[in-house]
Amino acid sequence: MSGNRSNEIQLNLRPLYRAEQVRELDRRTIAGGVEGFALMQRAATAAWQSLKSRWPGVKRISVLCGGGNNGGDGHVLAALAAVAGVQVQRIALKSPETLEGDAALAAEMAAAAGVTLEPWRKGIAFSGEVVVDALLGTGLEGEVRGDFRDAIEAVNASGLPVLAIDIPSGLAADTGAELGVAVRATRTVTFIGDKIGLHTGRAPALTGEVHFRALGVDARGHDDLQPEAELLDEKLLQAWLPPRARDAHKGAMGHVLVLGGAPGFGGAALLASEAAARLGAGKVSLVTAPEHVTACLSYRPEVMVHGLRGVAELGDLPAMADVLVVGPGLGKAAWGQGMLQAALTESKPLVVDADGLNLLASCFGELRRDDWILTPHPGEAGRLLGCSAAEVEADRPAAARELQRRYGGVAVLKGAGTLVAGPEGMTVCPYGNPGMASGGMGDVLSGILGALLSQGLALEIAARLGVMVHAMAGDMAARSAGERGLLAADLASYARVIVNPGFEPGLHVLAGGHDALKTR
Repeated sequence: MSGNRSNEIQLNLRPLYRAEQVRELDRRTIAGGVEGFALMQRAATAAWQSLKSRWPGVKRISVLCGGGNNGGDGHVLAALAAVAGVQVQRIALKSPETLEGDAALAAEMAAAAGVTLEPWRKGIAFSGEVVVDALLGTGLEGEVRGDFRDAIEAVNASGLPVLAIDIPSGLAADTGAELGVAVRATRTVTFIGDKIGLHTGRAPALTGEVHFRALGVDARGHDDLQPEAELLDEKLLQAWLPPRARDAHKGAMGHVLVLGGAPGFGGAALLASEAAARLGAGKVSLVTAPEHVTACLSYRPEVMVHGLRGVAELGDLPAMADVLVVGPGLGKAAWGQGMLQAALTESKPLVVDADGLNLLASCFGELRRDDWILTPHPGEAGRLLGCSAAEVEADRPAAARELQRRYGGVAVLKGAGTLVAGPEGMTVCPYGNPGMASGGMGDVLSGILGALLSQGLALEIAARLGVMVHAMAGDMAARSAGERGLLAADLASYARVIVNPGFEPGLHVLAGGHDALKTR
């Protein structure tokens, strides 16, 4: 296995903040000499420009304004649109007489621009071609109720495209949870500091396209406000996957051992093994139940398959490997329990998934290691943390941090906006699609992670890169043939193209020869 590379490559990724931190940036900007209303005008101008770029021919818009600065942004945008000759329907859920400070100035600006104001009423008809959501900002706490809930439901029922200002109303800025009900936006334009809640949990289904506008504020310049996370970016591929040396050989590319495929569960371990091979591991061995050997050799003869009746036959196979992947198809019976216990006795990097995690939660709950990657989905994360999947989803960032704190190593909390929590911080994956909601996807991720570790990438880098490659492969497969019917077995060949950055073929044929792989 090649030498372990630490995090010596530093690339600037987009920082993601909590709402409180962004409010502090806002406060500091104003204290530094920028008037609050001027900052509001910058935000509204950025939102208006974003709207025009997305819907350049728009003639009519409906702007729903709440209270506070978010509503103020909506009032200013209404004024800007009216000056530009667009017909504006301005709907207020807070009477202008109740507004204070900059929000009151914004409402006056809209009135001065000749924009009439309609009070919200249930059943109101939207006259715009596009709806602007300026109802509730990042300060929302608790479930949406009353008129605001009715307004959000009306927006969603309208079928109209929606521009959300700063955050879709009803979405929690720190967690990505939906607070009872939330606006389903077509595009979200967010300001000053990007928010972690716009990129995980329910957010991908609610935000649409996320456009970040700094409004002249350098968030990175405030060292005491450390980001909650960073957003992964495909530019990391070139940095972390340089071309191989021309004299490379399989012994230098690492040996991955997959422990899985208990009797009756052979497919998952084979998916992980194929992914490890396609991602460049020099050698891949698979320990599985004897009845699966013939099928494994027929499907992927490059994998060295060992059919074992139990852990007593394991011998020195773990000692010969550089990285162990344990969990895919492992089962929770004696066969799987023995394989996991054997893996845990090795001082080798581990990737633990599926029933490996379930057994870990039930039998080894106090174990902590610095050399493993745990890859739970919310249900498995709940078992590891002693809570429900719903509680995990209610605050995914907190759950990911707690997994890493309690168990060590790197925790990968899978789902929409997968989170990777390690000693150096947390990252969020912006790639992936609903077509990946099918069996075996996690097994492929385990194999990808094992292969990257075997080739010398440091634990946290391998986790971040593996999650990103896995999700990007799903996106590439969906672009090629659509989301429905996307299978886990489709991903390995797409992932192979992604981990060879700069290689732009005209056509690749997937394993099996049935599907054409389109290039990026």
